Amino acid sequence: MSLRTKFKKILPEISRTEQEALDAGDTWIEASIYQGAPDFDTLLNTAPSKLTDEEQAFIDGPLEELLEMLNDMEVHNSNHIPPHVMQHLKDNKFFSFIIPKAFGGLEFSAYASSTIVARISTKSNPIATTVMVPNSLGPGELLAHYGTEEQQNHYLPRLVDGRDIPCFALTSPEAGSDAGGIPDRAIVTKGMYNGEEVVGLRVSWEKRYITLAPIATLVGLAVKVFDPEGLIGAEKDLGITCLLLPADYEGVETGNRHNPLGVNFYNGTTRGTDVFVPMEFVIGGQKNVGRGWQMLVACLGAGRGISLPANGCATGHACLKSTSEYAAIREQFGMPIGKFEGIQEQLALIGGLTYNLEAMRHLVLNSLDLGFKPSVITAMAKYHMTELGRDTLEAAMDVQAGKAIQMGPGNVLATAYFATPIGITVEGANILTRNLMIFGQGATRCHPYVQDLITAIHSEEADADAKFNALFRKTIGYSVKNFFRGLTTAYVPGVGGSSNPDKLVAKFEKRIKRLSSVLAVQSDFALLVLGGDLKRKEMLSARLGDILSFLFMAMGNIKFYLQSENRKELTPYFEYGTRWALQQAEEALEAYVDNFPNRVVAGFLKVSTGNAFLGKTKISDKLITDLAEATLRNDGAKEELTSLVSMKGRDGFTVLSDAYKAKLDVLPLLDKIKKAQRTGKVTKQLTFEELVEVSLQANVVTAEESDKLMAYNEKRKLAIAVDEYTFDMELLSNIDEPKPILKTA
Repeated sequence: MSLRTKFKKILPEISRTEQEALDAGDTWIEASIYQGAPDFDTLLNTAPSKLTDEEQAFIDGPLEELLEMLNDMEVHNSNHIPPHVMQHLKDNKFFSFIIPKAFGGLEFSAYASSTIVARISTKSNPIATTVMVPNSLGPGELLAHYGTEEQQNHYLPRLVDGRDIPCFALTSPEAGSDAGGIPDRAIVTKGMYNGEEVVGLRVSWEKRYITLAPIATLVGLAVKVFDPEGLIGAEKDLGITCLLLPADYEGVETGNRHNPLGVNFYNGTTRGTDVFVPMEFVIGGQKNVGRGWQMLVACLGAGRGISLPANGCATGHACLKSTSEYAAIREQFGMPIGKFEGIQEQLALIGGLTYNLEAMRHLVLNSLDLGFKPSVITAMAKYHMTELGRDTLEAAMDVQAGKAIQMGPGNVLATAYFATPIGITVEGANILTRNLMIFGQGATRCHPYVQDLITAIHSEEADADAKFNALFRKTIGYSVKNFFRGLTTAYVPGVGGSSNPDKLVAKFEKRIKRLSSVLAVQSDFALLVLGGDLKRKEMLSARLGDILSFLFMAMGNIKFYLQSENRKELTPYFEYGTRWALQQAEEALEAYVDNFPNRVVAGFLKVSTGNAFLGKTKISDKLITDLAEATLRNDGAKEELTSLVSMKGRDGFTVLSDAYKAKLDVLPLLDKIKKAQRTGKVTKQLTFEELVEVSLQANVVTAEESDKLMAYNEKRKLAIAVDEYTFDMELLSNIDEPKPILKTA
């Protein structure tokens, strides 16, 4: 028995859908991290994505108009998207970011699409979802890549101008995370269509959680096709196939809605029983029967890196802006709450994680705009950016406290709080993504030989043994090289250093290289010792995926920092965020080694790769204080990390911002009053108004300065207020109608 045959008996069977998922996509710098030699040259020599003039014009025009007309409470409290909003989306081609210009589409970059979706998200999550879905996985992208010329010419222009609203139905009650196990079926048969008998499919399906299905005019559908009579070939089980059906086609049922946590975007069901459709309803025609899963995973990889990560990043921006401004305005015990260390811990966390979100967003979109379809990178982005968005939101809720739990126009966090679990769940639930996808795909896509080895193991060709033996020798050589690099990096001074002139960057680069070399060795031994069992050891493989992800995040932090115009102001954000990412990588490595089942191998690797002497990256109290105080400032770094927040119209963000800017303007006057209190010239008063009045009487401030302080106070009170309702829950307070400011006589 050959070595290849022995491996074939040991390895678990890989299904067709699993193999297509593993084969999907490209690799970029994440492969260099996995292989133990992070490619900083490629990272730093790649120009960041930028908006074109056309994209900027769209953002300054149709997007700004949309943001101006959006009222999040109106959307939240109604059952339907306001008709004038939907019409604006159609008229201005908001559903055509990924459709080629040849068909009238906008054909925007990934960076532009992400920026637009994120900015809408800070204003109204349901509208952001409505925009993102047609521009992510769905009929538009599938048609653009795989449709027949006739399908493209007919449908794409209609999708561009909103005559057709698309949805794509993949998830079934019996198949969620296991999308390849969908029970929905289509039988190849003959039937009548347009008055003549043709070969087609008799389709039955039941789908749920389908965004836009209740209003869709065009239903994309994934089903499994079977050909029991051999009408189109000898194979009986043809596999997953993507269909495209008009919603008004006989037998198609849509309209029933779900209620996803009260976030009122259209989401619901589609069903059909024994619906006969001709082969021209297959996306790409009959030749694409059975290619559906391959088509889906190829498109999903890119889409997963844009829309939901944009939402996560927008949440970070919104949390940083609102919480830092609230912490500067809100006072307790005579001082802004942002000066209390307990609050500072949360402010620093929000600031550092928002930096990580924005840096990772730029890096992921950079890879997509370069033309890559990096399945591992986009899986990391989907998981970690939605999770980091959730972390920033929880910290912001803690700081804003009572204000954050009272619904109304003044609460800027409520919709995000409801919507965040949705992003965690959809397009591959986060538990699935972390435990099965990131390292599962990483081990095959990023390793130089594993994918070819698996193919050779399962090959039935005559020369399969020879191919396998050649690849196996290369794999052993690669692993030996990794091992000795890990050994020298751990114990030989000067190996794995950095030549970057920025000392902080150089320090982080060295740490990333060190951890990357350990990851390469640990991954090799995991594959060697555990083999096929690694697929079932989800907690172990998830930790290896975490190390890969957080090192990728740290590299993104370096790129964003070095290429930013606000480098000096960004330093505390960069240092905190990168230390935090490295901490997570180190904790994942420690947990992985502690739980590796073969304790002899674990102990050997711990010593040989220097794990035992790796030390820990730390975040000091001083860094927390420095970053917290930085979040309270109004500088270029703050502007860059809150740039996705929409400030159009008058809502909770503008009320907070008005009060924050007003306070910055009167800080010298507040300092004068505090100094007067310390010297006894002014006595403590119960209210701010009384304090200003006695300060005026004591000539500490002038009448003009008193008016300025009173104007600030009105804005401050509005900013810290919460919305009130009548007993029958009719809104009373209205941030559109601020109280008149009474000037001093």
